[in-house]
Formats: sequence, structure tokens, C-alpha cells
Amino acid sequence: MTDLVKIIGFIQNILIIAITFYWMYQVVISLAGLIKLKEKPRLTDKMHRFMVVMPAHNEENVIAHLVDSLKKVDYPKDLVDLFVIADNCTDKTADVARKAGAIVYERNDPNKKTKGFALDWFLTLKKDELESYDAFVVFDSDNIVDKNFFNVMNEKLRQGENLVQGYRDIKNPTDSWISGGYAIFYWLMNRFYHLARYNIGLSPLVNGTAFMVRTSLIKDQGWKTHTLTEDIEFSIQNIIKGQKLGWAKDAIVYDEQPTEFKQSWTQRERWTVGHLQTMSSYSGDLVKATIKNKKLMNFDAVLYILGIPILLGTLLLLVLNTMLYVMGEMSAYELIINYLRYIFPTFILPIFTAYIVVKMQKRPVKPMLKSILMFPIFMGSWILINLKSLIKPNKKWEKIEHKKAVSIEDKNIYLGKEEK
Repeated sequence: MTDLVKIIGFIQNILIIAITFYWMYQVVISLAGLIKLKEKPRLTDKMHRFMVVMPAHNEENVIAHLVDSLKKVDYPKDLVDLFVIADNCTDKTADVARKAGAIVYERNDPNKKTKGFALDWFLTLKKDELESYDAFVVFDSDNIVDKNFFNVMNEKLRQGENLVQGYRDIKNPTDSWISGGYAIFYWLMNRFYHLARYNIGLSPLVNGTAFMVRTSLIKDQGWKTHTLTEDIEFSIQNIIKGQKLGWAKDAIVYDEQPTEFKQSWTQRERWTVGHLQTMSSYSGDLVKATIKNKKLMNFDAVLYILGIPILLGTLLLLVLNTMLYVMGEMSAYELIINYLRYIFPTFILPIFTAYIVVKMQKRPVKPMLKSILMFPIFMGSWILINLKSLIKPNKKWEKIEHKKAVSIEDKNIYLGKEEK
């Protein structure tokens, strides 16, 4: 029994050190999101030409509003070409997109339905034309785009950036506590992950939509991803190569999020499985790059990839504490304190965090109140999603329905800005 207690105690101490370091690191880095730094200097005054790529699978309800918002951007129209990939569609997506003013390419390959396959197919098809564009930008079909988006991204190209993530906002934050939970999550990520890292010279991540890639970066190899999260995979691929990603807080896109828990579970499960696939495929190369380059940027990406193992370590720590209590090596008081150390940051602290971030976003609290109070449930459910994905991963791509047809003119109605 004594040897077993020593082994449990040893594992417990290792886990405490690792988990404490992980979260102290995250907190320290996130503080850089409160800093406002000067923009990088221009290297050129060029007005760049953009290829806009919009993968769309059965999106007849929303695709026209995306195209319409892109046609109304404050940027020379002859420098922005709009392409929709009607990907394995069985509805009128292609017809609606053409009528709205986009150039449409139709793709049919039921065995390869993810956005990554669609992007690789299209960019390979257009390979000979890529040199006529300085960069391509990817949007999801449910997006609407701020009029200054391309001016901001043009400035980033002028500053020498090659791969830049725009600001992903939410167009339906007050529809339900689920969509509100997504809004709070993305507002937190925008400021305390992406902006924080960009401010101190680390690398943000591509975040699914509203990202720009200089065409020279992918001209030869195309878009080669195979996981369910092509955005994270593409980010890690480039970080391994030493390519630092940029961040454009004023290049804003408004994105629709699920309003029901079941749909949200399906989406977040896909993200989690994709994260695990990326971790499995790239952890070794990422660690090698960290050792070789000795750069904090690579190490930071390693810690991002290890997010799910850290969660498992935390749950294991709770199990070990319970075992020590059952074996008489820990008092009930000590066990309760250890439980509270987990319960408080997981189920209590997020309420205050959510309230603060809503205020920082200058959004009205009242329509977001339910989402603020339910934010611990939104985030806590991710624990169950992670466990389910580890035990029985669903590797099948499943579509998330988009129905919120919001135009660029009336977006404020859905941002709560009309409420004072």
C-alpha cells in the first residue's frame, strides 16, 4: 500500500506541476491582449489584388447575402474577384450565387466533402491563374463582411504579412444561450489568444473563415489538409515551417453560429476530432521544429496542441485525489478543497469572465445575460465532447445548417447595437 501511495503521490506532483505551468503560461500570455501596440511599418504602397474563395454546401439561404456584402466593400472592384465553390450541392446554391454576382464552380465528389478538399480542388484548378492575384481570402457562406475588410488586409500585405486571420464576430449572439456562448468564446479568443500572441510576436491561428493567404505561400503545393479542422491543420503546417501568422483586428466578418445544443454538440465534436487528428499527425514535427528552431512560437503551438491532454491530466488528478482519500491518505477537507480548485475555475469563474468580455466588447449585457450565466455550461459541455471524441470519435463530416439571412445593412439588429 505504501508503494502505491508513493507512486500516486509522484504522479500527482508531476500533474500539478504540468497543469500549473500550462495555465500560468496561458494567463501571462493572454495579458498581452490588453496592450495596444503600433502597427508595423509599410514595406510597399501597392493596392493588392484579391481572389475571394467561398466554399458552399447547400447554402441557398445565406450565400447571396455574403456575395452582396462583398460587392459593397470599400475597395476597388476590379481588384476583388468573387468565386463560389458549390460543393456537392443538391439545392440552388450555384444558381443563387451566380444571380448574386459571383463566379461559380461546381464540384461533385461525395467521398470528399470537407472544406479542405474543396479548397485544394479549386486552388489546383486555378493554379495557373494564382500569379495574377496577390492573395486569396476564404469566407464561409453564412458570413457577411465589413466594408473595410480588404483595406485592412491590403495594409497587412503592405506590411509584409503572408498569412493573416481576420476578426471573427457573430451575427446572431442574442438568438439563444448557445449562440451567445459562441459569441463570448470567440470574443475571448480574439482578444486573449489571437491578439495577445500577435502583440508579442507569437503566432495566432487560422480560425475557419475570414483569413488571407499570400498566393506565393501555396502556389507550388496547393492546399493539402486531411483532417476535419483544415484551419488548425493549415496553421500548424505553417508554424512548423517557421511561418508566423498575422492578425487583423479591424478586418471584421460576421459569422452565424448554432442556436441549438444538439447542433452545437455536432459542430464542436467535429472540431475536437479534427484537433485530435492534427495532434496525432503533427505533434512530432512540431516538437522537432521547437527543438531545432528554439523559438517560443513553436513551443506555444505545442502547448495549444496539448490542450486536450492537459484536460485529461486534470481529470486524472481528481481521480488520484479521490483514491488517496479512499486509502485514508487525504482528509475530507483536503479532498473538498482539491475539488473546489477544479470546480471554481470551470463552473464559477467563467460567469465573471463572460460578463467582463461582454463589457469589453461594449455590447449590452441584458440580451446576453442568459448566455453569460450559462457560459460555464457551454464550456463545461466541451469536457464531455472531448471525452466522447476520445472514446468514440465521429470522423464523418456533418453539415451545420445556416438559416440566418442577415444583410450587411441590417446586421446591427443582430449585434444588439440598437439596444442601449
